[in-house]
Amino acid sequence: MRRLNSSLSDAALEWVMPYLDDPGDRSSVSLVCKKWHQIDALTRKHVTVATCYSTSPVRLRSRFPNLESLKIKGKPRAAMFDLVPEDWGGRAEPWIREISDSFHCLKFLHLRRMIVTDDDLGMLTRGRSHMLQVLKLDKCSGFSTDGLLEVARSCRFLRNLFLEESKISDTQNGWIRELALNNSVLEVLNFYMTDLNVSIQDLEFLARNCRSLVSLKVSECELLYLDNFFRAAEMIKEFGGGSFNQVGEGNIYENVHFPPSLSALGLIFLSRHNMSAIFPCAASLKQLDLQYTCLDMEDHCQLIQRFPSLEVLEVTNIIGDRGLEVVAQHCRKLRRLRVEWDDDQVPPHEHVMVSQRGLSAIARGCPDLEYLAVYVSDISNEALECFGTYSKNLHDFRLVLLDKQEKITDLPLDNGVAALLQGCQKIRRFALYLRHGGLTDVGLGYIGRHGTNIKWLLLGYVGQTDAGLLELSRGCPSLLKLEMRGCFFSMRALALAVTNLVSLRYIWVQGCMPSGQGNDLLLMARPFWNVEIIPTRQPVHEFARTAEEGAEQPAQVLAYYALDGRRTDFAGTVITS
Repeated sequence: MRRLNSSLSDAALEWVMPYLDDPGDRSSVSLVCKKWHQIDALTRKHVTVATCYSTSPVRLRSRFPNLESLKIKGKPRAAMFDLVPEDWGGRAEPWIREISDSFHCLKFLHLRRMIVTDDDLGMLTRGRSHMLQVLKLDKCSGFSTDGLLEVARSCRFLRNLFLEESKISDTQNGWIRELALNNSVLEVLNFYMTDLNVSIQDLEFLARNCRSLVSLKVSECELLYLDNFFRAAEMIKEFGGGSFNQVGEGNIYENVHFPPSLSALGLIFLSRHNMSAIFPCAASLKQLDLQYTCLDMEDHCQLIQRFPSLEVLEVTNIIGDRGLEVVAQHCRKLRRLRVEWDDDQVPPHEHVMVSQRGLSAIARGCPDLEYLAVYVSDISNEALECFGTYSKNLHDFRLVLLDKQEKITDLPLDNGVAALLQGCQKIRRFALYLRHGGLTDVGLGYIGRHGTNIKWLLLGYVGQTDAGLLELSRGCPSLLKLEMRGCFFSMRALALAVTNLVSLRYIWVQGCMPSGQGNDLLLMARPFWNVEIIPTRQPVHEFARTAEEGAEQPAQVLAYYALDGRRTDFAGTVITS
């Protein structure tokens, strides 16, 4: 390696280094020698901070002074399901202050699950408005449209403003019009699944002023009033949030015309009576979101067979096995499939459910599948084995077994999990949320043995004893992030597993069995490793997927790699060690 170093000039290294995109490769290269470490620091353009407390803004800026793109994650992923106290932390203010003052090259900022205030947005625009091209506030909270108005007026080179699923207070101040007035280069605007109001006139003004607009996803907007917008938005390729609210005789939406350039569509309240409105663009659509429609299983079957070019499909389990079989038959190019759980289907109809039958059809019929997230009512080892046999491009697999069915065809899923992981060598993200008895200690051992490339692992209600967790921890050499819920391993086993998983940088667990002496977590102590405990608490609201989830929330353990020691902004709901 020393000879290789001496034979490469600094100029050559600076040309080669930007072509290394993988963070792991970058980190390995930076360890070769001081010169390579320095060149990595100067040429690194993007960094993802997996936990906002894993480093400090000052340290990151000192290490990578020329960053152009930065993604920061705040609250644990469990916060999306109301499992983490609202006051846990994750404030963006320290980061935004340093970004505004010292990140002089930054053009792209993505904050996820963080608390962002209007003052934060004001500070950001005062410091970086002349540079900022992409701002993503992804599942964030704490701000209002007053902050967005400041962004709209100050950031004149903004190409992408992403606000999907954020909690935003609407002061109805015309921020969209200001955005269109000051950002003629805008290409993407997304405030899907928010509570923001939409003005038809502002959307039309947006389309006329922002001629490069290719993607618009709104909270909800009546499609009958969007004719002028669609005529003006000649370049639009993606549209989401259009709703079918009007009821009348016949199909009153037959005169709605989507732009010919459209390739991605998400609709709200679409029903059988107005499905024909989207038939003209069916052949060209590559992405379709039907999660918030009023379609039944038969409607899904009638509709989906018209979309032969689909690559991304999002539905609920109302689609049923028959619907998935239609997908497998007609959507051979499918790469991503999400099947969410429909809250209103209680109890599920015997003939309208997603099970091993539908999944097996997808595995056989969609050979290019890369991503699958699905809620199932029944499952078998054979279905998992099908994915191992046919889905060689699968890199993200997530399966949740609903507890509505009392009897499951084939448990435990040990052999199916082994076949899946052996056959799908590209899997990097893997989630199994089952029920007790769904995966034994043997199955956990299979995950450790065959999950050599897994970097993120979510386990729910699996395993039998501590031995299973320890067997898993002897494998999974690439695992960076582990989340477990309802597995009820002991604190001691958890601590020992953490010490075995040498690549682990983050772990969240709910439902550990306490030890007799109460100090077993100390076994996981290591340099730069923060451990936090969220004590047992009452649920935030009464709605829950099961009676167990509606009961008192068990204590949680959160541990993560942190270069700057313990954080100082933890609330009373968090205990640090």
